[in-house]
Amino acid sequence: MSSRPPSFRTWVCSQIGAREHYAVPRALHQNDSLVGMVTDWYAPRGKMLRRILGRHGRAALAARTESIPDELVHSFPIRSLFWKRQVRRLSAQGRTYEAYLQTDSDFAAAAARLKLPAHKIFFGYSYASLETLAAEKQRGMLTVLDQIDPGAVEFHLVKEEMTRFPEMVDSPPEFPVTYYERNQQEWALADRVVVNSQFAREALIKQGVAPEKLFVLPLCYESDEISRKPESEKSGKPKAGSPLRVLFLGQVILRKGIQYLIEVARMLEHENVQFDVVGPIGITAAAVANAPRNLTFHGRATRDQSASWYRQADVFVLPTLSDGFAITQLEAMAYGLPVVTTPCCGEVVSDGVDGFVVPPRDVATLTKIFVRYLTEPDLLREQNRRHW
Repeated sequence: MSSRPPSFRTWVCSQIGAREHYAVPRALHQNDSLVGMVTDWYAPRGKMLRRILGRHGRAALAARTESIPDELVHSFPIRSLFWKRQVRRLSAQGRTYEAYLQTDSDFAAAAARLKLPAHKIFFGYSYASLETLAAEKQRGMLTVLDQIDPGAVEFHLVKEEMTRFPEMVDSPPEFPVTYYERNQQEWALADRVVVNSQFAREALIKQGVAPEKLFVLPLCYESDEISRKPESEKSGKPKAGSPLRVLFLGQVILRKGIQYLIEVARMLEHENVQFDVVGPIGITAAAVANAPRNLTFHGRATRDQSASWYRQADVFVLPTLSDGFAITQLEAMAYGLPVVTTPCCGEVVSDGVDGFVVPPRDVATLTKIFVRYLTEPDLLREQNRRHW
């Protein structure tokens, strides 16, 4: 039973999928501030239904949290199946932006029609909140939008990379005008816009969002069970004769800088270093086949498998060109790894202390850092120790 009066519990959250594993609504509920959460699909509690869903993979079952009472959750189980099918069908035709535009607007319109509990503040995520924001503004509510990425700035950046590396991807897509116009309308309706990094904040200011409307709120990483390396392996340096194990974990796409990591691996092909690339592959088969022999693509990994990769690694690398916030750098640190990344994501790494921050696309500097780890074992040990 809540100890706070109903007037204090004033937030409604809306999101497609289990984004950040419902971190915002969970935090609000923990603080007795949440009156409702709206989502597309929410896994049921019943054993029979869960058994049926089990045939369709773990993702459907994972879309729930025991931290929020079921009676606070409003979902669209039947329509969500149609939305997911629509995304798959249109994406297979190369119409991905059109797919998300349709499903995002359908979801936001459905959320706007709900008769929600009395509240004062609406919190939604970019691209899937426009119609709900409009309805909430008409009702006199304070509106907060969480911008999940740097917007159109990111699209143009990735398109530039696709032009630079045509052998690694398909033809660059046309700019989806309607998709990003919708995002701009969300910014205009929101009283506050939350971003997860200074990089994203600067990107939105370039696109016309008023600086006073923007607030930087970094993400966090939660884990009840972190199984790190045994005490005997906490020296922070590879065993004698073993290669330096460098881990890249995430989407294997140009936005994440995989093209530059491949160049770094090629520069170090004759050194005692192994690059493990783990995650869904979004580059051509030819690009994978032509990678240097000291870089291995392992494909998609489950959460359990990802934990194993973190424990095997000596260093984590994220040469990203654009991220609203990369949660993988926090995961890596939780496993005791130094992190080498760029300033194009959340401000997590202290340069030279628990890893390094290098300019994006800077192959030479990135290569020198791994040479330092190879030739200065005390450096690796000291940065590793910062996380224990």
